[in-house]
Amino acid sequence: MKGSRILSASVGFVLFSLGFCAPTSAQDAAPILRNDLTAKDQARVSAVTRATEIFSDAEKYENMSGGAGTLQSDTGRNAFSHFSENLDFAGQEQFNLGNGLFRKIWVSSPSSTNASDGLGPIYNARSCQRCHLKDGRGHPPDISDTDASTMFLRLSVPARTEAERQALASKKMLRIPEPTYGGQFQDFAVPGLDAEGQMVVTYEERPVTLNGGQVVSLRAPTYSVKDLAYGPMDPDVMLSPRVAPPMIGLGLLEAIAPADILSQADPDDLNGDGISGRPSMVWDPVADGIALGRFGWKASKASLKAQAADAFAGDIGISTPMVPNHWGDCTEAQRACRQMATGVQVNLGDTEAPDPILDLVEHYSRNLAVPARRDVADPTVLRGKKVFYESGCVACHTPKYVTSRNADQPEHRFQLIWPYTDLLLHDMGEGLSDHRPVGDAQGQEWRTPPLWGIGLTEVVSGHTFFLHDGRARNLLEAILWHGGEAQAARDKVVELSLEDRNALIQFLESL
Repeated sequence: MKGSRILSASVGFVLFSLGFCAPTSAQDAAPILRNDLTAKDQARVSAVTRATEIFSDAEKYENMSGGAGTLQSDTGRNAFSHFSENLDFAGQEQFNLGNGLFRKIWVSSPSSTNASDGLGPIYNARSCQRCHLKDGRGHPPDISDTDASTMFLRLSVPARTEAERQALASKKMLRIPEPTYGGQFQDFAVPGLDAEGQMVVTYEERPVTLNGGQVVSLRAPTYSVKDLAYGPMDPDVMLSPRVAPPMIGLGLLEAIAPADILSQADPDDLNGDGISGRPSMVWDPVADGIALGRFGWKASKASLKAQAADAFAGDIGISTPMVPNHWGDCTEAQRACRQMATGVQVNLGDTEAPDPILDLVEHYSRNLAVPARRDVADPTVLRGKKVFYESGCVACHTPKYVTSRNADQPEHRFQLIWPYTDLLLHDMGEGLSDHRPVGDAQGQEWRTPPLWGIGLTEVVSGHTFFLHDGRARNLLEAILWHGGEAQAARDKVVELSLEDRNALIQFLESL
């Protein structure tokens, strides 16, 4: 069984240190209590977030996926690009400034546009928006297209020295970068410099037969690199693809009380349900200490500010006060890259994106609204919802929460939200494993992704590619790739009647 007594003890320590009361045994069903609620409020929250057993009608407020900030005016191409509807005027002004910086096209140095240079020297995209198109989901390159701007490869090697092992143990590092190419493979470069190379994706089709005779073909990807400009990679390099995730509701995910996430963790599967969710505990520069990871495919970031700072450095090659890497992910082995001009302007500060740029982008990322659910009372959708619950999907895709009263923003406090995630790490089986550890996450472990807005993917992003690398071409394929802890739920979907399976998909498309 994945997990250990050591892990259980560490989770207990985290709970104790944060002021939560943890259960002491598998038989102890008492929930972990939140320290932001009165006993009366705790009872209210427990009642409203309890999983429903009634599927004859929609639940109260079920259409309001993002609480009071839910977007109700747009389900079209720009549905992911609006500020939360409960954001005040000052917050809207900050959002619009952040939006401009999120879309900002950075250029190479030196340039006449002093406030916009500093790109690269090696990079994956020239703006945040180039990865998160329309603030939506990225996609793998098409068979006939080498453009991978919304997808990239993570790189790392095993720890080999005691210093490296200690750095990983302290959580100050999540992984050991590849010595020459760093932690991320960069397929673009500024003029006068070679890009690191090109990602190569090939697919093998694997048929799966469903109850009733329907055959679904899954495409199993293989990843490699070619045209390496700086010599061979380490023979033990580990490659892991990533597509850009959607940006909606991130501030609300940050506002979920830690106790509500940690209370769902069961690393040793003490309750025997086959689900062994684990928290990802990471070093957070904002908290200046260990915190609960919530963001990224491996839950490797605890705060949106840290996530944004790493993206500036790794994706665009732009330094910020939090990650002051003027050459981005360029390593010491890439001498030509280190000799390129930076975009630091003495009159603006000692980084290429000085304050308040990072704060404004963080604010923008925090306040992108979640669109309202559609067709919540439709009979077929309700039938699909029942299938979703009875198949066991809610064991990881927790439907709803009430956010913390202590959330940083007033707009995010004490909101009933419906993200359909537990934000924990789960073993998803060999089929989805990237065989690359990141912090607490093993190769086969992934954070449960939120499902809100997933039904608008095609409208917003122009495609229906899902999972961390976009291998699934539709929602049914995404379900069929589930293994490990999700194998039992996946197998139940395989055995469904065609009508129930179609209803399940229609329910997901309503989210």
